[in-house]
Amino acid sequence: MTIDDPQYLGHRDRLKARFERAGSAGLQDYEILELILFYALPRKDVKPLAKELLKRFGSLKGVLDAGREALQEIPGIGRHTAVLFSIVRDLGSLYLRQRAEEHEQISSTKELIDYCISSMGGLKDEHFAVIYLNARNRIIKVETIQEGIVNQAVVYPRKVLEKALKHKASAIILVHNHPSGHVRPSDADIRLTRVLQDAARVMDIVLHDHLIVGENRFFSFREEGIL
Repeated sequence: MTIDDPQYLGHRDRLKARFERAGSAGLQDYEILELILFYALPRKDVKPLAKELLKRFGSLKGVLDAGREALQEIPGIGRHTAVLFSIVRDLGSLYLRQRAEEHEQISSTKELIDYCISSMGGLKDEHFAVIYLNARNRIIKVETIQEGIVNQAVVYPRKVLEKALKHKASAIILVHNHPSGHVRPSDADIRLTRVLQDAARVMDIVLHDHLIVGENRFFSFREEGIL
């Protein structure tokens, strides 16, 4: 760096060095956003923009959960930068999913729950997904079955179980999110779980669990004794 270089270049070097020494634990949330923004906006002081993002969306997770259109409402955030944030978020979810898939046996391990919260906890609409497992309880496939209000009228046991046969699954885990953040099951959630459990049993498929996820929290039917 020369005397004519912008001061933010030195700041970038120092921040990257701090990350190399201590990882994200050694940085504040706005500094982590700065690191991401460095690669989208290489010739700009991005600290004010990082702080504005936190102010608008409330947290680092809020920024990553924000849609690309919402991000582009912030002056200085264009399509290129918004796409980069989406890539970072999706890579995080993919990493957690692959960590869960590495387990020899899985029911509701911490890795699986982390993946479910990461991939679904921040969604604005309700999604219903099924995790299909083989005879060794390893993940074969994760599929979203329904988007929108989750109840027995829209999530068909036949659809869930047809896919189980297609994937040659021996067991399943149901997952859906509550956008409100409250993860206690509704009466409709419990009824749907019972219907799917009975239908799966007829086909010799085990329903291991039904997870309801919100932001940074979850409810396990298995742990709560409902299954």
